Amino acid sequence: MSRESAITRAEHFFDNGSFFELLAGRIAHPTGSQNKDVKIEMRTYLTEEIMPYLENLDFSCRIVENPVERCAPFLIGRRIEDERLPTILTYGHGDTVPGMEENWRQGFSPWKLAKDGDRWYGRGTADNKGQHTINLAALGCLLEEQGNLGFNVNVLVEMGEELGSPGVHEICSQEKNSLKADVLIASDGPRIDPDTPTIFGGSRGIFGFDLSLILREGEHHSGNWGGLLANPGIILSHAIASMVDSQGRILIPDLRPENIPGGIRQALAKLKITGKDGPEIDTGWGEPDLSLAEKVYGWNTFEILAFECGNPAAPVNAIPARAWARCHVRFVADTDPDVFIPAVREHLDAKGFSMVDITPVPNNYGQATRMDPENPWVKFTTASFEKTLDKKVAFLPNLGGTLPNDAFSHILGMPTIWVPHSYGACSQHAPNEHIIGTIARQGLQLMTGLFWDLAESKGMPIEY
Repeated sequence: MSRESAITRAEHFFDNGSFFELLAGRIAHPTGSQNKDVKIEMRTYLTEEIMPYLENLDFSCRIVENPVERCAPFLIGRRIEDERLPTILTYGHGDTVPGMEENWRQGFSPWKLAKDGDRWYGRGTADNKGQHTINLAALGCLLEEQGNLGFNVNVLVEMGEELGSPGVHEICSQEKNSLKADVLIASDGPRIDPDTPTIFGGSRGIFGFDLSLILREGEHHSGNWGGLLANPGIILSHAIASMVDSQGRILIPDLRPENIPGGIRQALAKLKITGKDGPEIDTGWGEPDLSLAEKVYGWNTFEILAFECGNPAAPVNAIPARAWARCHVRFVADTDPDVFIPAVREHLDAKGFSMVDITPVPNNYGQATRMDPENPWVKFTTASFEKTLDKKVAFLPNLGGTLPNDAFSHILGMPTIWVPHSYGACSQHAPNEHIIGTIARQGLQLMTGLFWDLAESKGMPIEY
């Protein structure tokens, strides 16, 4: 038994097709949580995929009903080797966005795992079935190698993350004793680039809201009424333009962070954002005088996700009666989302747009979180990864995207280490979602090595 042989075992598990077969079974479950006609699959994924796998590793498992969204249950698994040993919590979500079947490449299906070169296609490969499958498989490889883990593990799998994780905060409060651990080690999101192993310690929050106005009943002929009736699309466009400028800079002070703390700025200065394999970066977009890393990991962004006025599918020559826009703010730690709606309301009123209504979107995430770069868990995980692959590791204080990380950091009160096994151009919320086989194989190597190191250190790198 050795660290090297444990990692070799993980490599063999990948190379002989066992990992592909395991993931294929999970991809086959159509778990698009936003589709009301597949809610039965939410439970089936847990009872037919995750529970049997964990029970085979001597975990005790149970399904926990969601107190907020009854169609999105949770699974809690526990393997307690010795109460005196440290405990890790790992997390994943088995739900996905809708399949979007009609828009996939010809011959490909969202619910059938398929290879094309180094790309593995299927809904959930990147977000998040593939990622938590890697971590659980790494635990299995360590158990096969040495017969025990050397630490305790709690597992939480939810089925509503793509709905905004309804109930996850309540479950973490309700099941605090069952989920208690010394650290969260989980996976989601993308690497900073495909070639660079990445660690992040938290996530930006997300706060969604709708802007809308209804000026009258019905539409009216633009020839007869043009110039006499106010156009809601024009009014709403100007209202939005007063909130964010033409280069994406937020103009409402309370929607912006005050600054980037010095330690965070130093950590971000080490990062090089290339956008490799993704769309070309618009370097002049967003807050001026910030680096690319600071823009996406250290600052808030305001986005318009959808805009509707009249009938976009079949426009007619009539002045619309209403206009609507779905907006959101991605925000970093030290920003209070409770001030967003009042600040937008005050701003719009002052600019003469009091007729525009503001409505928060249901299931907004809680607080944004981030990790101090000097945290011992960051140093320990970085050293483990660099030992395994002999490659430089990138650390992000927080992910640019959003996860329910505050449920773990704030409610359960633990440090949080996230290890993404995907990359930015994976099409995770679009047709043709995929993972890169090379990254998945590296993920198995990295996590098996990390779990071995945790066992050797008794799982507590506090003195590192």
